[in-house]
Amino acid sequence: MSKFNEINGYGEELEQRLRLKTFPFAVKLFKQKNEVPKDAIRPKRDLGYHLSLCQGFAMSRREGKTVAMFLEDMWCYSPVLALGIAKPPEFYLEGNTYFPTHVSTIELAANLAKNFPRLEYGKCIGVVSAPLRKADFKPDMVIIYCDSAQLRSLLAGLKYKQGELVTSTMEPASACVQAIVPALLSDRCQVAVPCGGDRRWALAQDDEMIFTVPEDKLTDLMSGLRRIDEEGSVFPIKFGTRIEYPLSESYFKVSAMIGMEVHK
Repeated sequence: MSKFNEINGYGEELEQRLRLKTFPFAVKLFKQKNEVPKDAIRPKRDLGYHLSLCQGFAMSRREGKTVAMFLEDMWCYSPVLALGIAKPPEFYLEGNTYFPTHVSTIELAANLAKNFPRLEYGKCIGVVSAPLRKADFKPDMVIIYCDSAQLRSLLAGLKYKQGELVTSTMEPASACVQAIVPALLSDRCQVAVPCGGDRRWALAQDDEMIFTVPEDKLTDLMSGLRRIDEEGSVFPIKFGTRIEYPLSESYFKVSAMIGMEVHK
């Protein structure tokens, strides 16, 4: 019996409870290549070509593959710099990759480059991803591609156990970076949007959002999801157009306190 059975079970439960279209996947950063699962696909070695990290993630969430990527496997520089696999060159830090295409002035572009979410150099040499239901390693985080209704359930489940709201800085570029680095630096759940590359080259869909949960928050998330289901806040939401629909007792109490006219 695998020591990761509980985590693998969370993967199956998430798929079923939220009716996810693709697998939630585990992500781990590595400092040594001998830590990588033996069955992991190495794109350059095993497939004969490079992949962007979002494409490796897509193989995990769409095809159920375990994929390990290092510098020699990468096709997109953004996660290489952001994960600390390589040092940012001065050309990048000066803003030249953002100006004039993405940012209006070189000064703003340089500021963006210097403050972009980034781990310290040497933090890792590579990253591995696998469907949570079969991952045979302890992940640093779990990433879930979901629609807005599924995201709402994830946020509600987390709020039940943690009593806090998720705050994220929304960025239209480098979705893989936004899904990984802020969660690692803050040890808090994050929400991100698929970037242009994720959509164009890794098949992210128009209705998809990205939710990241650090591994140490995963048990609380699952407990919260179960609890809100027990309370009747199940997924999918049952639609209706009823006016003056039923309210919970707490709604009646607060409404009366602030002078609203509501009735049972």
